[in-house]
Amino acid sequence: MSTTAAAASPVTYLNEKTTVASWLLTKDHKRIGLMYMLTVTLAFVVGAVFAGLIRLELATPAGDLLSSDTYNRVFTAHGVAMVFFVLIPVVPAVLGNFVLPLMLGAKDVAFPKLNLLSWYVFILGMTVTFSAIVMGGVDTGWTFYPPFSTEGSDSNVMLAGVGIFITGFSSILTGLNFMVTIHRMRAPGLTWFRLPLFVWALYATSLIQVLGTPVVAITVLMVALERFAHLGFFDPRLGGDPVLFQHLFWFYSHPAVYIMILPPMGAISEVIACFSRKNIFGYSFVAFSSMAIAVFGFLVWAHHIFVAGISPYSAMVFSFLTYAVAVPSAVKTFNWTATLYRGAIWMRAPMIWVFGFLGLFLVGGLTGLFTASLGIDIHIHDTYFVVAHFHYIMVGGAIMGYFAGLHFWWPKMTGRMYNDTAAKTSAVLVFVGFNLTFFPQFILGYLGMPRRYHMYPPEFQVLNVMSTGGAAILAVGYLLPMIYLTYSFFKGEQAGSNPWMATGLEWTTQSPPLPHNFADQPVVTEGAYEYSKREMKVA
Repeated sequence: MSTTAAAASPVTYLNEKTTVASWLLTKDHKRIGLMYMLTVTLAFVVGAVFAGLIRLELATPAGDLLSSDTYNRVFTAHGVAMVFFVLIPVVPAVLGNFVLPLMLGAKDVAFPKLNLLSWYVFILGMTVTFSAIVMGGVDTGWTFYPPFSTEGSDSNVMLAGVGIFITGFSSILTGLNFMVTIHRMRAPGLTWFRLPLFVWALYATSLIQVLGTPVVAITVLMVALERFAHLGFFDPRLGGDPVLFQHLFWFYSHPAVYIMILPPMGAISEVIACFSRKNIFGYSFVAFSSMAIAVFGFLVWAHHIFVAGISPYSAMVFSFLTYAVAVPSAVKTFNWTATLYRGAIWMRAPMIWVFGFLGLFLVGGLTGLFTASLGIDIHIHDTYFVVAHFHYIMVGGAIMGYFAGLHFWWPKMTGRMYNDTAAKTSAVLVFVGFNLTFFPQFILGYLGMPRRYHMYPPEFQVLNVMSTGGAAILAVGYLLPMIYLTYSFFKGEQAGSNPWMATGLEWTTQSPPLPHNFADQPVVTEGAYEYSKREMKVA
């Protein structure tokens, strides 16, 4: 992607002003992205601590570490922290905030003040929700199904619900901001089919955020009204229908799965193109597959409630649609593989994370077809098979994709390189630890072990001990980046403006970028991935 960007000055957004107030009042999208990174990392640590308690409890079949009620609160806290405050915001709010304007050749997002507001709303929502956890927790599960949430629980259901309600506005504001930025602030010459695929993924994600998030907000409001005003939305005794909650909740929450996975997919496209030194095979198909996933994602919610009493005819339709939504994901996977074929593969750390993503996402995607099959779903519903499938997609896919993108753009974000060997070691540990943690759970689920139980028959202990051992390896794999990236931030080798010899506009300005990104307005004259015109740089 050739441009007319001028040489960057030595002044960076990091040393322009370094007071606390300058960060807390900043309108610079790059600083806001870094603040999101710190916030999401904190939420990840909280969720990981609860995950560790879950695995320690399940190492023995007797339920001798936590009581039943405490275990309910622990797995609810783990799910709430990870889903709402890590998986949904981690790539759009962190990487998207930092690199989207750079990739578009813009000085900032369309609404910088709104961008800062979205972070404050996120902080407020997280504070309220975590207050519910600190004050005794919630025992309903992260899905808040009635009647547990409406009358069956005396835990802090509504405090957590208020926090999640508030957090939803952060998601809406970010999505709206990104859509307007992509439409209105592209550099001259940057047509839609010259956009990087990460931008396409963020655009598709923003559509889901803007259209889907109000539904879950209204659902939480309905739970509150039934809980306190006894309006009969979900209680059959009051004329309500408990399955209505599941329809409303999953109408948002299944598209939310694509909020979690689409941006990492976009990051994967950027890394594969760069480190195979090739244009993405079937660029337009990959771009439109992101939009197709966003649209189809709103049509498959009822596969979560095949056993909840919906008609068999409806279930057949949703089963078919669920198989159909796998097609655009398969298009991406096949096109990534075709891009790698006969490419000049550069085996640096971001690429190792990509290979880990491909392996884990493939397993997660294929096992999703089992849950979409009506007969098989009856057998594996609410078992550890579903837990394993979900984590292979959300953690194995989304978090591996996040780390691939983070390691790719880290030199641009900080101006410094990290230890490549340590980063590769971390990727391998995460891949091995993740498979050891969650693959045995497919077997446990098939054999009939239900999820959310803290006691189980002794014959399941061997597989649970494997999962707990794998979780320990996984924890080390996730701890390593916190160490070597922190060291890199302060002591790492200078990266230069483009250490990967990449083609995006973000690589044409200095690292870290100027406060307003570019000294001169860049002008785009070619496609996003013209690597055939660049020499391979081996370091």
